[in-house]
Amino acid sequence: MFIPVADSARSDDECLAFLAAQGFGHLIAPGRGREFPVVVPTQYVVDGDSIVLHLARPNPVWSALDENPVAVLSVAGDWAYIPGDWKAIGDEDPGAGIPTTYYAAVQAFCDATIVDEPTKLLDVLRTQLASLEPALPDPAQHLSRLPGIRGLVLRPRELREKFKYGGNVD
Repeated sequence: MFIPVADSARSDDECLAFLAAQGFGHLIAPGRGREFPVVVPTQYVVDGDSIVLHLARPNPVWSALDENPVAVLSVAGDWAYIPGDWKAIGDEDPGAGIPTTYYAAVQAFCDATIVDEPTKLLDVLRTQLASLEPALPDPAQHLSRLPGIRGLVLRPRELREKFKYGGNVD
């Protein structure tokens, strides 16, 4: 993604705050020697400097992560098409304005750790539920269902962001 200086974040904290506020993105696992990466739309929770989630055990992302334990979480937020006549500068003819799209997006390039151990998997679920629906009972009451899911902890190695909101114009 091309990121002009005017569209870049001020810090990694700004990127993590954006990720935390969105809560849904596309997990991309390249695997090794595949024609295409595995792409999974998913819900997640930011937990400090990590991103946690869980998915069904039959999900094809697990084999790609077994081959290569790295992933990208790509998240886009609100966006708006800006018509050309809104972008006319000064006395410029509104018909000569250049249309664009304003949006926010963050790509988190991560090391991925698969979580299968029941106690740690429960920690992943508790973290997600504490953020999403804290009134639910502890997920430990569903121990018999744990074999149907796996957890994932993503630790961002690099964050790339683009907050394109016209910061380069008056």
